[in-house]
Amino acid sequence: MAINVMTSKEVAKKVFNKEELFILDVRNEGDYLDWKIEGENFEHFNIPYFELLDGIEGIMDKIPSDKEVLVVCAKEGSSIMVAEMLSEAGLTVSYLKGGMKAWSEHLGPVKVGDLKGGGEIYQFVRIGKGCLSYMVVSDGEAAIIDATRMTDIYLEFAEGIGAKITQVFDTHLHADHISGGRNIAGKTGATYWLPPKDATEVTFAYQPLEDGNNVEIGNVKINIHALYSPGHTIGSTSFIVDEKFLLSGDILFIDSIGRPDLAGLAQDWVGDLRDSLYIRYRELSEDLTVLPAHFMIIDELNEDGSVSEKLGNLFAKNHGLNINDENEFRKMVTENLPPQPNAYQEIRETNMGKIKPDLEKQREMEIGPNRCAVR
Repeated sequence: MAINVMTSKEVAKKVFNKEELFILDVRNEGDYLDWKIEGENFEHFNIPYFELLDGIEGIMDKIPSDKEVLVVCAKEGSSIMVAEMLSEAGLTVSYLKGGMKAWSEHLGPVKVGDLKGGGEIYQFVRIGKGCLSYMVVSDGEAAIIDATRMTDIYLEFAEGIGAKITQVFDTHLHADHISGGRNIAGKTGATYWLPPKDATEVTFAYQPLEDGNNVEIGNVKINIHALYSPGHTIGSTSFIVDEKFLLSGDILFIDSIGRPDLAGLAQDWVGDLRDSLYIRYRELSEDLTVLPAHFMIIDELNEDGSVSEKLGNLFAKNHGLNINDENEFRKMVTENLPPQPNAYQEIRETNMGKIKPDLEKQREMEIGPNRCAVR
């Protein structure tokens, strides 16, 4: 019987299309419970690989014969061996190429809107990690916001649509993933912008991104307006693009709000977080389409695989925007926090330029779920 290979891109397509898939995850139970491949119509069965070394007879009744079966492990080696055993037993199965490391790195673009003066905005969905980044394109020029370290995807996409990358932004100093912003700026000659209050310890040159900055992209003058919105970090800055889209960074998500503790200053920053969400954002048009830097759960994906929602709808249904009592808000935001992201201190230091881990170390640092939100 055949043993097949499935790529992360093919799995992502099944997530977007809400297809059925049975996932046999052979990682340790703790790793599986911490982070797995999620899909609306996915079923999971977890058994550590070492429990199958003497054979797979004990799990044959757990594997459906009427569904597509994918075997998953951390790096692919164990899943190949288990898939081969299942194949020899007469089942048709696939293994995930590159394992969960590859799933963590998969990144794909989705067009999320047209701009009034011509041009488009694209969202790059890192589905296994919950990271969202953006490319604003106008008249042959492009700006990138919150890039991941997989920089080739942005460079190749821009080249494919005939756009030159001229501006690169980070909405804040990231703690859950390594930014590709500086790398892209170095390769393209683009200007790299960073909020100065988040950049007090960086070791490299940058353009200070401050409240009220307006950056124009292309001859049709697409306007990117910076809005200081601290709380997740002290420098967190949102963007209003073309008076139509609100890029909220890690301040506001579809189903939650940003956590203020990743620099160890939750009590200091919770007031800033509330002011940003309850005062600054309340002054904005409710017709703005919110485009966050992360999503938490698969249910936040739209039909086309993108993540967005009108600001007015979030004011109506996002619990984090509807806590009127300030003390109750403070308690929720400081006492209701999930575990901090894996290696978040090392990631922050990498994004400051203080340390320069090799690629394999970077991949290890980023393994695991997105944890930038208050639950």
